[in-house]
Amino acid sequence: MNETIYLVYIISFVLGSIVGLVLSYRKYKAPYVTKNIDVIALIIAIIGWTLAINSQFLTFIPYYISITIGVFFIAMVLGMRPGYGRYETVLGFIVSAFIWAIGMVLL
Repeated sequence: MNETIYLVYIISFVLGSIVGLVLSYRKYKAPYVTKNIDVIALIIAIIGWTLAINSQFLTFIPYYISITIGVFFIAMVLGMRPGYGRYETVLGFIVSAFIWAIGMVLL
């Protein structure tokens, strides 16, 4: 069972990377970004990292589903065109780690 779950995670990451790359090439025409933060990518990164890292706090859905969806969203932002998605990924991870730390203290 565990090997199947890991395969699903890998497939989710690959599909998310492909979707992120296709969407970013359609959205951005410039070959590089000038330190602008894309709000939509930031929201996707925050949701993805929160679902992946804080899956133990989400008791209403199974952990493997939340991690699979989270990995897909993380890969969408990481798989964006080169130069895009860096700041969004870091900020999403920081927000998710903060939520995790607060959740661990309160529980």
